[in-house]
Amino acid sequence: MARKKEIGRNKILNVAYKMVVKDGIECLTARNIAKAGHFSTQPIYLEFSSMEELRKEVLRKIADNLKNNILQKEYTNKPLVDMDLSYIDFAQDHEKLFRAMFVDGKFGSKIISDTLINLGIEKFKQQYDDNGYSKTKIKNIVIANWITTIGLASLIVNKIAAFSQSQIVNVLKAQVNDAIRNDWLSRNDNISLFDVDDAKTEKKAR
Repeated sequence: MARKKEIGRNKILNVAYKMVVKDGIECLTARNIAKAGHFSTQPIYLEFSSMEELRKEVLRKIADNLKNNILQKEYTNKPLVDMDLSYIDFAQDHEKLFRAMFVDGKFGSKIISDTLINLGIEKFKQQYDDNGYSKTKIKNIVIANWITTIGLASLIVNKIAAFSQSQIVNVLKAQVNDAIRNDWLSRNDNISLFDVDDAKTEKKAR
C-alpha cells in the first residue's frame, strides 16, 4: 500500500499564499515556506517544478481572491465605484502585498492585470447597462479607472493624502465620466497596468 503524502501541493500553496499576503513577495523562498509550514523543503520541489511555478500559483490564488471576495464589497450600489473602494480598502489592509504588486514593481504580473481589467469591465457593464460602447472603449475606460484607483490607494497608503469616502467617490465618478467623454487612452496602443514585463518581474522576485 502506497504511503499517503503528508505534505501535498495545496498545503504548500496555502502556506505560501498566507506568507505573501502577510509579508509581501520578498518572503517567498523555499526555506521560508518550509519553516512557516513546519516541513522540509523537499516536498516543495516534489510538488512544484520550480519556485517560479509556485509563485505563479500564488498569483492565481491572489487573483481569484481579489475577484471573488476582496473586490466584491458594496458601499454605494454602484458596482464600478464599489470595486474601486474595495481595492483601496485592500491596499490599506494588506499594505505589504499592495506595495509588492503596484508600488515596488516586484510582483507585477499579467495574471493580476488581466483579473483586474476583466473584473472592471464586468463592473462597468453592471453600472452602465446597455451603454452601447465598443469593447475597446470600455476597456480603455476601465484601465483609466484603475490608474486613478491605484493612484488614490498609493497616496493613502503612503500617507501623502487623506480623503473621505465621499471625496474618493466624487473623484472616481468624475474620472469615469471624463474617460467616457474623452477616451484619452484610445490614442495609444499596448496599454498595461504594469511597467515591467513578466521576465523582469521574475528576476526581481528571486
